[in-house]
Amino acid sequence: MTLDRRGLLATGLALALGGCAGRGGVSLVAGPGGEAAGLETLRSVTAGPTGLTIRVASSGCVRKEDFAFYVDRTGVPPTIAFARKRLETCHATTPGEAALTFTYQELGVAERGRLAVLNPLAANP
Repeated sequence: MTLDRRGLLATGLALALGGCAGRGGVSLVAGPGGEAAGLETLRSVTAGPTGLTIRVASSGCVRKEDFAFYVDRTGVPPTIAFARKRLETCHATTPGEAALTFTYQELGVAERGRLAVLNPLAANP
C-alpha cells in the first residue's frame, strides 16, 4: 500500500465508516487490516486529553525521535501514520514495549473530533 493521496483518501473513508471511540475529545478510527508497507505495527494507540500515545515493540532504547509521522488534513477525518526512522541497535534480555506520546499540537491536529490512524494494530499486544 502506497501513501499517495488517493490511497489515503480511500483508506480514510473506509476507516471513517468503522470507527471506535477514543478519550479526551478525540475519536480514533482503527488502522487498516491489510498491508501497510513501511508503517509501524502498533501494540496500542490511545487518545488522551493532550495527545496520542502509541505503544510499540522495543528492545529497550527506542525514543520518540526515532519515529516520524505523516498527517493528511485534507480528508475527513484527518489521517495519521507513524513510521520508524531508524532501527534499534540495543538488545535487551527481554524484548518489551515503549509508550511514546505525541501532543495534538505537535501533530498539528485539533484536540477534538475524529482522527484516523493508518498503522496496523498488533493482534495480541
